[in-house]
Amino acid sequence: MRKLVLLSTGGTIATTFGPHGLEVKVGAEELLDSTRTLRGGGSIRVESHEIHRIVSSAASVSDILALARAIRMASREADGVVVTHGTDSMEESAFLTALTHESAVPVAFTGAQRPFDDPAPDGPANLSAALSWLGDPRSDGTGVSIVFDGEVIPAVGAQKVHTKALNAFQAPGRAPIAAIDDSGMRVFATPPKVPVVLSSSIEPPRVDVIGQYLGADATALHASVAAGARGLVVAGFGVGNTTPETTEACLDLLGSGFPIALSSRVAAGPVHGVYADSGAELVRAGAIPMGDLPPGQARLLLAAILTHSSGDEEISTRCREWLTAVGAAS
Repeated sequence: MRKLVLLSTGGTIATTFGPHGLEVKVGAEELLDSTRTLRGGGSIRVESHEIHRIVSSAASVSDILALARAIRMASREADGVVVTHGTDSMEESAFLTALTHESAVPVAFTGAQRPFDDPAPDGPANLSAALSWLGDPRSDGTGVSIVFDGEVIPAVGAQKVHTKALNAFQAPGRAPIAAIDDSGMRVFATPPKVPVVLSSSIEPPRVDVIGQYLGADATALHASVAAGARGLVVAGFGVGNTTPETTEACLDLLGSGFPIALSSRVAAGPVHGVYADSGAELVRAGAIPMGDLPPGQARLLLAAILTHSSGDEEISTRCREWLTAVGAAS
């Protein structure tokens, strides 16, 4: 029999309808109870703990590092750790956890698009699938994943792709690890091992995401630097392009040794320095292409690397090595 630990953090899966909107009211044991008729059987034993009750849009990096520490503790005596979490920031929380997770014990994040007391809630099925996934020895060594709507996808590259649909998460460009439905479980792939680059006991420095849009100037970029950002991720157009004003400001910062990474506002595909006086110029000046990582995950990677690195070359090298190791490099 495999022992699993369930850590609940709130989110829609734990909300009920209130007079002013959805409120987080459901604890870990009640969430676990909702899955009993779905998962059935006695092949797993689950111990539940409540970490906090918040919506994930309110979570901070400190909150998720505390969660990562709880996962580390649970991994010492469990065969798998399931985390129930809000969908708003799940892709970032799962990714940040992956950056800290040294154990071979698998971790699965899951949640819901509909509240606990909805007439047709999706939370019980998602949680049941996550428990089934980690209850299977084939999940061992697969790192951190997101289990949603019958699919297991890797945390690296995961994105919420729909605000309301039940199949809310995808990892564009990556195959699902497994599928779980009423016919059983089908395992398709083993994801690359994610190199650990951050201790869950160390708060990483501030890194901001600078969005690109029609006519964007450098106001947000300068404000981030003035507010104490140690690095920036530009969520560029297409393959990583920027407006002339943003390009000029980035070149000035890169010239002073300030780290800047390139991602894209497009949901799928890698960034690549192609256009003169834009992405190509930034890459030549030292900007780091973040492969196909979405901007929120690129931000966390750069922050984690900055925690233990200094100097343009070391930061760039460590980012590129990490991206190559997980298959995210362009």
